[in-house]
Amino acid sequence: MSQTILLKLEEPGPRRGQPLALWQLGFRPFYLLASVFAALSVLIWVAQVAGWLPVAVLPGPVGHAHEMVFGYALAVVVGFLFTAGRNWSGQATPSGGALMALAGLWLVARVLALTPWFAAAALANVAFAWLSAAGLARALVRGGSQRNYFFVGLLVVMGLGSLAVHLSAMGLLALPAWAGLQLGLDVVLFIMVVMGGRVIPMFTNNGVPGTLATRKAWLEPLALGAVLAILVADLVGLSGPVLAVLLVVAAGAHGARLALWQPWRTLRTPLVWILHLAYAWIVLHLALRGAAQLGWVMPSVAAHALTAGAIGSLTLGMMTRTARGHTARPLRADGHDVAVYWLVTLAAVVRVVVPLLWPAVYVPGLVVSALLWSAAFVVYVAHYGPWLLRARLDGKPG
Repeated sequence: MSQTILLKLEEPGPRRGQPLALWQLGFRPFYLLASVFAALSVLIWVAQVAGWLPVAVLPGPVGHAHEMVFGYALAVVVGFLFTAGRNWSGQATPSGGALMALAGLWLVARVLALTPWFAAAALANVAFAWLSAAGLARALVRGGSQRNYFFVGLLVVMGLGSLAVHLSAMGLLALPAWAGLQLGLDVVLFIMVVMGGRVIPMFTNNGVPGTLATRKAWLEPLALGAVLAILVADLVGLSGPVLAVLLVVAAGAHGARLALWQPWRTLRTPLVWILHLAYAWIVLHLALRGAAQLGWVMPSVAAHALTAGAIGSLTLGMMTRTARGHTARPLRADGHDVAVYWLVTLAAVVRVVVPLLWPAVYVPGLVVSALLWSAAFVVYVAHYGPWLLRARLDGKPG
């Protein structure tokens, strides 16, 4: 209690002359930039779909999907990995000028996505992913954190996925652009299930006393292996009943994994239940994608269970928790956090349920979902933006 009171007393803005802390650690610029972008990009997209813009800004659904996967999601992933990578390795990840340059490169890529300069956009997107991989690799190798080397490879693959989308758009690759997008989604999904398995049981047991969230040795390789198998299946173009069976197996494995973490015990702890809810969206995505392979639902419904549901919820859940932890604030959700969680959850529910049950009101549903989604990120930026700019309350670096 006394620590909480002390933190609140120290809460007012930075002292005169206090240096900007934005470039001290990766989560700071990338959480802030990604959140602003998530709010604006979706509003632009829905205005375009609804016919409210005189000219098309994003080049169709592919452009919107690319920006959400390789723009928003990748920025959050990089911010998280740079922050976690420092803890994993005990070594510095990009900060200062190097971090500023990477953030600038990400911004350049977002601007170029709105232009017809496809080659320049491709170069900027790939360079961001690969230079981020190099920055993470430098810390992990120096610290001997071999367990986490695979994250470097996943960032490299993300760069390849973005490149495939651009090359397809330029007519230089005989593959549909959706193949590159699916590769990116598969990589983000794998990162989420890996990190979910590492942190959700731990955060549950630490945040909800008496909960016995556990992991089974036989289930872990099955759950993670199933997602990797889906990635390989997508790479080779597998579809139909065989892929449907693989997806259903993956849904069952991850559903069992979630059940072992006892989500029903977390309902009074928002900072924890949002992570469980996000993981439930993963299970739903896998099941819906399996159903889509059999022609029972539209593929876009399954895709948005992953993007609006799982990615939206899990990134915001981790962005609130890690931002609190790394700015030395209490690990306890306040009213702003709860509002963010409910807004992004409602946005995902509307985005998935309306096309599934009421396709005739698709556009109004899309507008409502977009407004809820953007509102979630506006609240996040308004609440966490000043914290991301300021130094830690305890005076430590980071």
